[in-house]
Amino acid sequence: MPHSSQAALREPTVVVASDYFDSYAVVGLLAVIGVLFVAVAFGAGRLLRPVVPTTEKLLTYECGVDPVGEGWAHTQVRYYVYAFLYVIFAVDSIFLFPWATVFAAPGYGAATLVEMFIFLGFLAVGLLYAYKKGVLTWT
Repeated sequence: MPHSSQAALREPTVVVASDYFDSYAVVGLLAVIGVLFVAVAFGAGRLLRPVVPTTEKLLTYECGVDPVGEGWAHTQVRYYVYAFLYVIFAVDSIFLFPWATVFAAPGYGAATLVEMFIFLGFLAVGLLYAYKKGVLTWT
C-alpha cells in the first residue's frame, strides 16, 4: 500500500516539470524563428540589392549639403543640460499622475502628500542649484 501512494505522489511532479520545460521550449523555438527571420531578411537584401559603388554614394550625406571641413563639431553643453532638465521634469510629471490616483484613495492622503512634497522638494533644490550656477540663462 505505501508503494502505490509514493508512486501516485511522484507522478504529478514529473508532469509539472515536463510542462515547465515545455514552456521554455516554446520560448526558445520562437527565439530561433525570430533570429532566422532576421537572418533570412538580411541575406535576401544582400543578395537582391544592386552593388554599384561610386564616389557620390560614398560621400557623407546630410540634409542635401555636401560635407565641408572636419567631422568634429563643437557643441555647447547647455543644450545637453536643457535636455537633461527636461527629462527630469518630464519624469516628475509622470510620477504626479499615479500619485494623484493614490492620493484620492482612502487612508493614503497624508502619507502620500508628505512623500510628494519631499519628492518635489528634491526637484526644487536641483532647479535652484541649476539656476544659481547660471545654467538656465541663455546667452
